[in-house]
Amino acid sequence: MKILALVLAGGCGSRLHPLTAEHAKPALPFVNGYRIVDFVLSNLLNSGITSIYVLAQYKPQSLVEHIRTAWAPALHGTGCFVRIVLPGSDPARGPFLGTADAVHKNLHLCARHAPDVVAVFAADHVYRMDVGQMLEAHVKSNAQVSVAAIPVPIEWASHFGIITTHSDGRIREFQEKPKRPAPIPERPDHAYASMGNYLFEPNTLSALLEQAARRGETDFGRHVLPRATRTQRVFAYDFTGNRVPGTAPHEEPNYWRDIGTIEAYRAAQRDASGPRPRFSLVNERWPLGACAHRASAATVAAAY
Repeated sequence: MKILALVLAGGCGSRLHPLTAEHAKPALPFVNGYRIVDFVLSNLLNSGITSIYVLAQYKPQSLVEHIRTAWAPALHGTGCFVRIVLPGSDPARGPFLGTADAVHKNLHLCARHAPDVVAVFAADHVYRMDVGQMLEAHVKSNAQVSVAAIPVPIEWASHFGIITTHSDGRIREFQEKPKRPAPIPERPDHAYASMGNYLFEPNTLSALLEQAARRGETDFGRHVLPRATRTQRVFAYDFTGNRVPGTAPHEEPNYWRDIGTIEAYRAAQRDASGPRPRFSLVNERWPLGACAHRASAATVAAAY
């Protein structure tokens, strides 16, 4: 199965100021020389997804330099690529006005590659994920759209897109950063939050984005996904069932953090440090960084 990945890396990260005064949030240094964007890129490549475009906009220079120096040389000649796309590369399309608008203005990449599935993933989270397992659930449910989701404490939930589902996982409602988030029925102290990672059937993605553009709508969470749940087969993928090889027993299972504030950024750095970290950056079976290209795309292709 052919998958094209579009990584959303254009936000300004206002809640991380002054750290983002000179850097895009995905380009912020993390621990041991890594940057936040390395997590999504490593997950995609380890999952056998070899065609990746990074859609950037705000303060892109350090992000561009990181991709150019840390990723491009290692991937040269491997059949994998990670390429930066800036709005200025085609002035006729103008700046990216939001997450959905950024993808809409780059739908020509989907036409060029003709994938079976388009992965639209956020660039500003710290986690480890086998995207192949999400793809398997996407195919099994005959979904047109799949949204990776994870339970979060109810007191944090207003910072996320919140999902309610039917018993089969089909999304009933998607609310972007609601003031009164709906709790999980069997876990009233938690809500089901979108991770900002989506899989789309290509024709569905194109139709949804064309409709959004006609309405002047620009964002996946605020506009596209709430509307899609009423017209398309949109399913939640439960990240708590994702299993990545090489995870140590002392690590927090299914660790995922949205690096949205300075406090969250510092906490994630602490979680990745020390002799028994909650989230280890060392995993020989799921490497972090440009060596992730060693994962075989044939493994995913054989499975699906």
